[in-house]
Amino acid sequence: MGALPKQRTSRGRQGNRRRHHYLKTPQLMTCPNCGEKKKTHFVCPNCGTYKGRQVIEVAKRTRPQAE
Repeated sequence: MGALPKQRTSRGRQGNRRRHHYLKTPQLMTCPNCGEKKKTHFVCPNCGTYKGRQVIEVAKRTRPQAE
């Protein structure tokens, strides 16, 4: 027989245990090259630069023309 709880865990105690389970918002900054929002310490997905250097080549997105 395994370990079993002696009493039921109350909603308050359960909530106190889970109080840190919320999602945190990502830290965003503006890219110094293009001005778009990007995650800190990540390559800019819009222009492909990181710390002032061109790291990846980003293909320009074109929107399909409405007919």
